[in-house]
Amino acid sequence: MTVVERARELNKHAVSQLVSVFEDTRPDAADRRAQVLAQLGPAKATVIGVTGTPGAGKSSLVARIVPALLADSALSVAVLAVDPASHVSGGALLGDRTRTRFATGEKRSFFRSQSNAAELGGLAPTTFQVTRLLKRLFDIVIVETVGIGQSELDIRYLADHVYLVLQPLGGDEIQFLKAGIIEIPDSFILNKCDDPAAGQSYYQLRSSLSLARPFDEELPPIHRTSARTGEGIDELASALLKVGPRHSDDERERYFFSRWVEDEWGNTGRRYLAASPDALKAGFDAAQGQFEAGILAWLGKAER
Repeated sequence: MTVVERARELNKHAVSQLVSVFEDTRPDAADRRAQVLAQLGPAKATVIGVTGTPGAGKSSLVARIVPALLADSALSVAVLAVDPASHVSGGALLGDRTRTRFATGEKRSFFRSQSNAAELGGLAPTTFQVTRLLKRLFDIVIVETVGIGQSELDIRYLADHVYLVLQPLGGDEIQFLKAGIIEIPDSFILNKCDDPAAGQSYYQLRSSLSLARPFDEELPPIHRTSARTGEGIDELASALLKVGPRHSDDERERYFFSRWVEDEWGNTGRRYLAASPDALKAGFDAAQGQFEAGILAWLGKAER
């Protein structure tokens, strides 16, 4: 059997081999990816985004959700977890795997960690490519991001539904509003609901939604869960199974291709400057001169 055939049967080693192909950023890997995708056929999976502040319990929650999804169905689930990389060393501790343990020998579940390579957006540079593969092998793909903030919007364009995981005492109404995070998700998960402070946080979050999202026809649901006790996990799994597609493959590809072009243009410029130190000063002086000339011209028009 070929690697693709074994991967189609959810052989973990074969799936991992193909994931490595889709994480390969060398130019000649593009043809190999195209061959794999042609053999696998159209995508079938729903993509679920799980994001949230550090310490909210995203990984522990995913570790609870996956067995609940597998318990009463023939579904298969893949988890792609993105961990932050150090801006100093460039390395990343792919620690989410230690919190996400599935049953030994259960081929319907698959887990992969990625470093975000210090990129903004909450995802790794190859997350989209790997998702293209996993969507053709599994029924549900859960993408756990680095975290969420005003610059971490890529998961919105990758996932069919985004869940934001919060924890008790994560902020009051004003904190939620000024953080700029509650406009992004489709649903909220208040984790650690066994904490005595969870009730207060739930009502603060609920009161914030009507102010932060006044144009929504329906306010997004808030699920209360506990990864420690299992409370609310079955209800969350049931809601997750009802998620439908939001983006077409074409829409996803256009967005992430434009992101790649944007990043590659900047990388090309940095490589040029690194190879031509004299160009840095000359380029800066020229750009600064054009900027100052433009400002003076604008001021002259404004005075008239």
